[in-house]
Amino acid sequence: MVVEMAGLRRRLASLVYESLLLTGLLALTFMVPYLILGIGWNITAPGWLLWVHVFVVLGAYFVWYWSRHGQTLAMQTWRLKVVRADGRPLTSATSWWRYLLSWPSVLCLGVGLLWALVDRDRQFLHDRLAGTCVVLLPGKR
Repeated sequence: MVVEMAGLRRRLASLVYESLLLTGLLALTFMVPYLILGIGWNITAPGWLLWVHVFVVLGAYFVWYWSRHGQTLAMQTWRLKVVRADGRPLTSATSWWRYLLSWPSVLCLGVGLLWALVDRDRQFLHDRLAGTCVVLLPGKR
């Protein structure tokens, strides 16, 4: 079976869709504990704890989906799958490594995403460093 690398536009569209889904996930996971703490005990969590919360919730989401299915919800919609460079599924360790590498890739003004413009396979920098790639799955027939 020949595997086709996913195009840049499709991956960026998937990222936009993913961000909408994650906004809901983060809102839900923030509201419940922080409303209970705030209303019940008048406690406000420190700012650094909120960032840890975001990091852990997003990490759990991405690593669980990547290591179980190779696809997040948005990737399923856009027929994308993340695999290791040799085509094998991601392990939990590889998923965590990819997740950790994606943070600076995105937060440094998106340089890791812009890397795809010069990469020979149009892969993001965190994929290149993690030894992973995003492939396009065949459509339904």
